[in-house]
Amino acid sequence: MRIPFLDLKAQYHSIKPALDDAVIRVLESGRYVLGPEVSAFESEFAGACGTRHAIGVSSGTSALHLALLALDVGPGDEVVTVPFTFVATVAAVMYAGAKPVLVDVEPRTLTLDPARLERAITPRTRAILPVHIHGQPADLAPILEIAARHGVPVVEDAAQSHAARYCGSPAGSVGTLGCFSFYPGKNLGAAGEGGAVVTNDDRLAKKVRMLRDWGCERKYEHQLHGFNYRLEEIQAAILRVKLSRLESWTEARRSHAALYQRLLAGGPASLPIEAPGRSHVYHVFAVQHPSRDALASALEREGIATGIHYPVPVHLQPAYRDLGYGPGDLPVSERAAREVLSLPLYPELTSAQVDEVSQVVRTFDE
Repeated sequence: MRIPFLDLKAQYHSIKPALDDAVIRVLESGRYVLGPEVSAFESEFAGACGTRHAIGVSSGTSALHLALLALDVGPGDEVVTVPFTFVATVAAVMYAGAKPVLVDVEPRTLTLDPARLERAITPRTRAILPVHIHGQPADLAPILEIAARHGVPVVEDAAQSHAARYCGSPAGSVGTLGCFSFYPGKNLGAAGEGGAVVTNDDRLAKKVRMLRDWGCERKYEHQLHGFNYRLEEIQAAILRVKLSRLESWTEARRSHAALYQRLLAGGPASLPIEAPGRSHVYHVFAVQHPSRDALASALEREGIATGIHYPVPVHLQPAYRDLGYGPGDLPVSERAAREVLSLPLYPELTSAQVDEVSQVVRTFDE
């Protein structure tokens, strides 16, 4: 493709000396698991998130799993979340042994619709899990109000929203716990898998730290049934380099998104919005069009790659039919899945490339 959807090689070459030095530093140290790089990254990432604690783990999925376990979510419990998300959100609930209860999303932001939330809460509800989809936080104030009324904690799935803000507070810091992914394509991505749980709760932080490392507080003394969910030293060293660039990369993403908004205004595709009080960091720039597949094909013919985030909502995935939902049950999510198309957007993208992509979208004719 002349214009790739994502260009991680370009990112690497833009910071190659610093990344190479970081990796070599770890290799020469002989410390590869839970060493000084992980500790330093946790401190730096907690600072970026405005929380007292950040616990590095092996993936965004393990972050969600451990956050729920830290809250004692288990068999017989329910966790309210959304179907318009990557499947890991729902999978993590099931890993904990709980039942996912799905609530539809708002049509414009595609995040959990607070107006539909309260009716989904039952005496078995043990957590609410909003997803900050595509880089924009869910509307947390009404979600937290409803959660407080029912005595239920809120866990933020912030896997796509590094450096986003809700009413001035960093994503992940507003709920009881926040969960991040450092999958390579994320706004803050490792060179492999990685994740983190952030919180201001000392007790929960201690429990997550133990759970990620076989339930240990001291080596070979296992207080909990834990997991091998540790963040590796090399990934932490790489993430430290990238974290120092995250602010400028976020500004570049927002600048490209603003250019897309100007160039595509009044065109055939519906554009993402930045809701009041929320800062969007555009993990993806997802437009919506009723002939999404034809639009994607038109862009592909011009050498422009696109993505779909996500083509099938979780409740219609074959693996999750046992949740008991069917077509038509969550119509906003189902329509979004039919219509969303993610355009190329990454810090190294040029304005000329944004203009070229926009021209194809603007002139698209079914």
